[in-house]
Amino acid sequence: MAVNSPLPVAANLKPVAGIELGYAEAGVRKPNRKDVLVMKLAPTATVAGVFTTNRFCAAPVQVCKAHLEGLRLSDAPIRALVINTGNANAGTGEQGLSAANAVCSALADLLECDVSQVLPFSTGVILEPLPVERVTAGLAPALANLRADNWYSAAETIMTTDTQPKAASRTVSINGETITLTGISKGAGMIKPNMATMLGFLATDAGVSQTVLEHLVKEAADQSFNCITIDGDTSTNDSFMLIATGAARLQVLEIDSPEYTALAAAVTDIARELAQMIVRDGEGATKFITITVEEGASVEECRKIAYSIGHSPLVKTAFFASDPNLGRILAAIGYAGVDDLDVSKLNLYLDDVHVARNGGRNPAYQEADGQRVMRQSEITVRVTLARGDASATIWTCDLSHEYVTINADYRS
Repeated sequence: MAVNSPLPVAANLKPVAGIELGYAEAGVRKPNRKDVLVMKLAPTATVAGVFTTNRFCAAPVQVCKAHLEGLRLSDAPIRALVINTGNANAGTGEQGLSAANAVCSALADLLECDVSQVLPFSTGVILEPLPVERVTAGLAPALANLRADNWYSAAETIMTTDTQPKAASRTVSINGETITLTGISKGAGMIKPNMATMLGFLATDAGVSQTVLEHLVKEAADQSFNCITIDGDTSTNDSFMLIATGAARLQVLEIDSPEYTALAAAVTDIARELAQMIVRDGEGATKFITITVEEGASVEECRKIAYSIGHSPLVKTAFFASDPNLGRILAAIGYAGVDDLDVSKLNLYLDDVHVARNGGRNPAYQEADGQRVMRQSEITVRVTLARGDASATIWTCDLSHEYVTINADYRS
């Protein structure tokens, strides 16, 4: 089960005016499970997203990018998102593109809108043809149970190897207006930015211009979903979508405004919560690990070192075993690719325990103190470089026997 991550409570997930969600059991891969989700948007909604950097990006990602790019040439807003689980529709070539477009076309017909006003998303097994007939057969049932308060069921619908649904919600006051934000995410393995093998959908009832929303989704992703890793594998289907329905009176039209600052803080906060839920539910994870690198010459080098630690199988298995074999962390720092790093100035901390001092073992360090921290379910690794003022934080998990079992049996 997820590390210190309680199940979301359906009643606590607030409806966002201007968006309805409906799901169906279409048998995309397995019977008797929710696997097709439709999000229907008000005509006032704006939509922006960020996607995987994997060159083998899935067909739905390609179609999404094309339809969002078309917004620049058309006044026709995005009216719906359609998501299927069980099949990634990735590595499927022209057939995959045709399949993704066919799903969009089928939903567009039902909603009486243009095909370009529908965004498709898929998650699941790569290199297998999308069963288009099953997905499209689920669209009418999904539309039939559209509800504004279907967020919990929506979170269940997009799961693959997740052990539990991931959802969060809150309200904030901006300029005296109450703004609602609710979002869902999925992901448990094949997680490494940019982006992670994840789907994330976050909606607010604020009105946000298209240009501002495109800026905001990138800013929020860089501080949340692009700060997580489970196994270092970048997926083909990663997508994080931000939807502003415009149903509330608050309008955010400029980046350089107090309204934007307040909304960006709220969006980033909930996006970070959703991202951390993915790490806490990492395949086979037993520990949630925060890695912070400080006093770097740049954020880029701080992230490079943090990811080097977070991706190391030796480091991750040591955390799983609660074994304070912490020289592995120093080794990972050393091969991170910061060529001019002066390790004689480096310090390493495990929570409150000062492990390495000026590049060597701290004389006061006791292995019993390291083991005490390693036994915890939540651990912070902190590295100081004495090179500048930059810092970066990422979140990861340990690597257990269960991770191998899950991925060995994934298609069974």
